[in-house]
Amino acid sequence: MTLSIVARTADAHMFGMAIASSSPAVAARCAHARAGVGVVATQNITDPSLGPRVLDALAHGGSASTALEDVLATTPFAAYRQLLVLGREGPPVVHSGAQALGIVACATGQHAAAAGNLLARAEVAAAMIAAFEAASGHLGARLLQALRSGAARGGEAGPIHSAGLLIVREVAWPIVDLRVDWSEADPVAALGALWDIYAPQIDDYVQRALDPTHAPAFGVTGNV
Repeated sequence: MTLSIVARTADAHMFGMAIASSSPAVAARCAHARAGVGVVATQNITDPSLGPRVLDALAHGGSASTALEDVLATTPFAAYRQLLVLGREGPPVVHSGAQALGIVACATGQHAAAAGNLLARAEVAAAMIAAFEAASGHLGARLLQALRSGAARGGEAGPIHSAGLLIVREVAWPIVDLRVDWSEADPVAALGALWDIYAPQIDDYVQRALDPTHAPAFGVTGNV
């Protein structure tokens, strides 16, 4: 039903994730990240409340493994959940419960973890990590390359209909929160097209929020 990757930059300045699914609006339920803290994916049979709970545990100093274990110990349906957790330091961790659907797989790297359920084949997750580690540039571009690689390797067993990209850094809001909530065509490609439009403007939007007196104009009709 879902394939995703969570990642951080090597200096933990940015955290982000990319995700795709046959379900509508997957990123609205499954993508969770907090600046300076970490990133969490909550998928399979999704409980969105687990994302903020794991992030709270990370914010209080827990490692990714400790934060995940503490939250799983206090939720009654852990067997139905698949979670990916990555904090500021240490390796990422993944939980795939016994009731996870279809072909389930995960793979981890030093600064990233990928996982999925109802996959077309088990090697999808490893392909995503390999693509992320081989890619360069902005974290968002690397995450999208990983998502494309997972989709190209077969992705989900059924058609993918939604995709999302979430990135946080030092400000209190996501600097990137792009979503394709439903597409009969190729939501991963559509998400990439959105990224190509938005990426050159990321810093401008942050600057407008922090200090509009020193921010660039929007470059649209009526604002020059």
